[in-house]
Amino acid sequence: MAQRRGLVMGVVNVTPDSFSDGGRHLDPEAAVAHGRALAAAGADVVDVGGESTRPGADEVPEDEERARVVPVVEALAPHVRVSIDTRKAGVAEAAVAAGATLVNDVSASLHEVAAAHGVGWVAMHMLGAPKTMQRDPRYDDVVAEVAAFLVERADRARGAGVGEVWIDPGIGFGKTAAHNLALLARLDVLVATGHPVLVGTSRKRFLGALLAEADGVAAPVGTDDRLEGSVATAVWAFRSGAAMVRAHDVAATVAAARAAGVRL
Repeated sequence: MAQRRGLVMGVVNVTPDSFSDGGRHLDPEAAVAHGRALAAAGADVVDVGGESTRPGADEVPEDEERARVVPVVEALAPHVRVSIDTRKAGVAEAAVAAGATLVNDVSASLHEVAAAHGVGWVAMHMLGAPKTMQRDPRYDDVVAEVAAFLVERADRARGAGVGEVWIDPGIGFGKTAAHNLALLARLDVLVATGHPVLVGTSRKRFLGALLAEADGVAAPVGTDDRLEGSVATAVWAFRSGAAMVRAHDVAATVAAARAAGVRL
């Protein structure tokens, strides 16, 4: 059987407060231009989100989130596959009506929306909610627990009629740096479930801490200086069997993956 081609999901945050680029693409025209640039750089999917899910983030009212994302999805959908990054059924439905064909669901609870509309669904693992998820997260066995959760959600979605189901370990969502590294080291466990795996490490806080440790400095490396760690972990994910990586820096991710022999 031919090896699956690796896919890259580019990120468009239509938010004022996302940890990586909040405010840069809040204007719909800027968001659309950024999405089209990501597609031109090699993104197979453009992931549009209107609510930050960074640690400590407040929830956005549904009507506000919908107003942020729908015009962007409508403008991008004729040119590239669009996913909607949301945990609200109403926002997911509006985005699908506007042309999105994948629901990237950090709550792992919207499979019925995907089933009803015949679109794909990503189930992500998150411990708690964004507001509180980084308050002392604990597991007995993070790899086994995350895998069991995702398999249960994926099987439920399949049973409901969702034809395209992805699983995402939720790096940085209710996990310490040690948890994140354990999940990356044992991605084979998730790959072995048979469900395609999506991994998102791009610009995340644990990379800032690791890069700072490597450089011998106390303060975590800032968001804009985490490119090397983001690209390295994306390549690691691909080489470990992940089918798709989520990236802010699409061109660099594509170039590094190809240099490492990943088929894109």
